[in-house]
Order: sequence, then C-alpha cells, then structure tokens
Amino acid sequence: MASFFRSKNEFEKLNICLITKKFPYPGRGGEENYLWPMARGLADRGHDVTVLTWQNPRGRTEIITQHFRAFFLGEKKGVNNRQFPTLAYRKFLELHEARPFQVVHSLDESGELIGRDHKKLKFIMTYDVSATQMAQLFSILGMAQETLGSLLSTGIALCYKFLTTYFSSDRRILKSADGMFVATPQQKIMLERYYMYPDMKTFVVPYGMDHIETEIRTPSAELRAKLALPEHAQIIVTQTDMTEFEEVANLMRAFQKVVIKKPNARLIIMGNGPLKNDIEFECLNLVLGNKTIFVGTLGGDEVIDMVALSDIYINLSSRTSGFEPTMLEAMAQKKTVIGSELSPIATIIEDGQNGFLVRPADIDTLTEIVTRLLNNELSLTDIGERAHQKVMDLFNIDKMIDLIVGAYQTLIENRPFWRGLAKGRGLAATQSGFLPPAATPPPQ
Repeated sequence: MASFFRSKNEFEKLNICLITKKFPYPGRGGEENYLWPMARGLADRGHDVTVLTWQNPRGRTEIITQHFRAFFLGEKKGVNNRQFPTLAYRKFLELHEARPFQVVHSLDESGELIGRDHKKLKFIMTYDVSATQMAQLFSILGMAQETLGSLLSTGIALCYKFLTTYFSSDRRILKSADGMFVATPQQKIMLERYYMYPDMKTFVVPYGMDHIETEIRTPSAELRAKLALPEHAQIIVTQTDMTEFEEVANLMRAFQKVVIKKPNARLIIMGNGPLKNDIEFECLNLVLGNKTIFVGTLGGDEVIDMVALSDIYINLSSRTSGFEPTMLEAMAQKKTVIGSELSPIATIIEDGQNGFLVRPADIDTLTEIVTRLLNNELSLTDIGERAHQKVMDLFNIDKMIDLIVGAYQTLIENRPFWRGLAKGRGLAATQSGFLPPAATPPPQ
C-alpha cells in the first residue's frame, strides 16, 4: 500500500472538500470567478474534489465527473438558504464516513459547523479570508477622508465593527482554522496584527481568473448605437453589485465634476443589486440622467464588449478577497483602470504606471485623474499597454493551483496527527484509508 506521503514535496492524490454557498457555474459568464477554475484545476491534477454548495441554474442536485463532484443542497424541496450550513454539515459527515477527506476548504463562513469537528474527525480545515468579516473593515477604511473628524469617526466605526464581527463569528472561524487563504500581503498583515492569527498559518494566493481573453476586441459600433452614445463620447465603465451606496455615489459625484469640463463624457454602470433604486435616485439628484447609462447585469461576452467600448474602467470596491475579474479583463484589453488602494488590485497596480489607485472617498483625486486622462494629459495608450503586460505576466491557473496544493501540503505536514498516522500506519490516500471516529450528530 502506497504511503500518503512520498516525499516532502510530493503528494499522493488528495481527497478535498470545498464548501461555498455560492459556487460559479461553468459557462455562466458574469458569475465566473476563481472558484470554478480552482476546483477544476485541482481535479485536473488528479486530486478528488467534492463541492458542497447551494443551487445551480439548471436545477440539478449533483454533478459528477472524473475527480470532481458537486452537490447542490438547495435543489431539494422544503429547504431555505439559512439551512445551508447545517445541510452541508450533514452531507459532509455522510461523505466523510464513506471516504475520509484530507482537506476541507471553506470559501465562506458556511463551513464553520464542519470546522468545529476537524480535530475529532482528523482532517485539515482551511478557510478563505472571505469567511471572516474583514471585507467590512476594508469597506469602512475605504470611506475615510483626510480630515480629523472623518478619521475619528472611521476609527470608532472600525473598532465597533471589528469587535462585533470578531466576537459574533470570526473568532469561532479562526479558532477552527488550521490555515487561512488571503489574496494579498495586506490581508495577511491584517490577520496577524488585528486578529492575532499566526503568520505561518496564512497563505497568500493571488486568486485570478481561469481565462483572460488576450485578443483585443474592437469597440462595437452596434453596441455604441444601441446605447445611443455620441460619436465622440469618452466612456467610463464600472461594475457594481449595488450593495454599498457610497461606493457608487462617490464615483457619480466625481463624474458630475468631470462632465462640467468634458460634456461628451458618459458613465456606464453594469450590475444590479438591492440599492439600485437609491443609486438611480442619486443619479437624478446629481442631474446625470442623460450622462449615465444603467445596463443591468451582463454575461461574460457582453461584459467584455462593454469594457472594449470604454476609455477608462473604474472599480472602487474594497470588499473582495480576490481580484475583481472585470478589472483584470479591462487591463487585458489595454484599458486604463482605476481601483481602490485598499482592494487586492492595489498589489498589482503601480499607481500612475499601469493604472491608478485612489481612496474610494477621495472624490477630488478621482475627479482630477479622470479629467487628466480624458484631456490626454496622461497617455491612455501607454498605461493600457503596461496594464496588459502586467496581467499577462502575473495570472496563471497552474501557479494558483501550485500555491494552493503547496499550502495544503504544509498544513498536513505540520499537523501532529497526520505525521503520526503517516509514519505509524502507512496511511494511503485511497478509499481504504482510516475511518474517522463516530460522527457528532448534526445540530438541529
């Protein structure tokens, strides 16, 4: 029987469970992000990957292929999404008893119930940083302005949010985590300094995209006509989930100042969400009704066509653990991008070289940058070329999978029970591996 460990740097096949309430379904364009390529990449390496998630557009309860299977627990009648953590826990126990998992990776907080039993059931428990409420802290920081009053109010809000989120949920998650995945060194530092989470148990994986389109698209004349854009319009495009009002409102306030000097400028807003009505009302208040176009949620090709139409792509969100996919697509399309200095994109944008970074609340700086770009005081072409090259050099699905598997390996090797089992029993990564202790009954 083959040993589970062959050498320090080499693994036999791992049995991995990914937990996430929202899993991108392949081929769904706008829903595509790093989760599907992560699962597929691990399966392509020969690891067995099981995904426990909620629903899919086709209403299927499961998908099973070689080395990959997904169970959609929300497709059964009589369940609601608040039950997902409990349903995932029960399904996990069923699967783990049949064939033990070596690694469980929760991409959000849904795996917390499972994580509580990781020592008893002897598996490695990891989380993505998005399982915590850290994104809310970055969002608060992003709204701070360089005034004494703003800094004081931001500090109070930050302290309150940290205490409430840490003691209500984050502490339990971090306590049950053998390891945490972050997208940027900045997030790693925050975990260590503010959450007191050990640096050696945090792994930086620059989540990117499964596929970045390298062919530069020609702006669509048909799309321009459909949107009734003036012939010489200068176009700014953004994408938002419309869950943070100030994030979008600040962009529109900056745009209001831009159009005074550049009346041919147009702002296209992609996306939909719970605050759409409030955002549209603010647009009317700013008298931007004939300068701003809301196009709703778009699919993958439609998004790229919209980006291709733009002169500048802006996304001021600071609330993601990975890189915002459309921002990367815009860079790949040689567009000049403007992002939040508090978001993961800040780790790859060199301000003024291959893009620009601003604090989301700094309306004046944002206005100045956009105006200078539209006045050709800064070269859109040169910045776009450098942005394209940066993305092409940086993102590679194989590198991402190497980092993830390397992190799993490090965590397994550092757990005493795994070392003992591997040495004393010749643990094999096969279905005939050890059986876990009796499972704890699922919570009611």
